[in-house]
Formats: sequence, C-alpha cells, structure tokens
Amino acid sequence: MKTPALASLKAGQKGRIASIGLESRNRRRLLEMGLIAGREFTLVRFAPLGDPMELKIGGSHLSLRKDEARHILVEVL
Repeated sequence: MKTPALASLKAGQKGRIASIGLESRNRRRLLEMGLIAGREFTLVRFAPLGDPMELKIGGSHLSLRKDEARHILVEVL
C-alpha cells in the first residue's frame, strides 16, 4: 500500500496516520496533539497561502505547517 506524506493530500481528503518520521521533541509534540499511528483524520483546508493546513482528528481541529506534514506518512481512505 502506498503511503504518501500528509503534505501531499488535498483539502477534503481523509486518511489514517501511518507513521511520523520526526525525532524527539517535535515527534513528542505531534503525538501529544493526537497524531498517533492508526488515527483517522480529515484534511479540512489550507490557509490562503497554502501554509498551515487544518486537520480534523477526533473531535479536535489542528493546524500543522507543511514542513511538519512532509514527515507524516498516511494511508489515504
């Protein structure tokens, strides 16, 4: 199964977190925000200039920078 980076998805697409390729502090922060392998999300929208992006995961809305999203691999649903 192909696992693209979160940054490559389009607004409205749904997916599941496959893995996070960041280290230490940055990885821990994303995990604390709920970006855990196996969790499903919807990419809601991008800011007008394309960065950051808004995700809906669980009952929360999160904003991520594209440079962070490039390190998150997902399964598109």
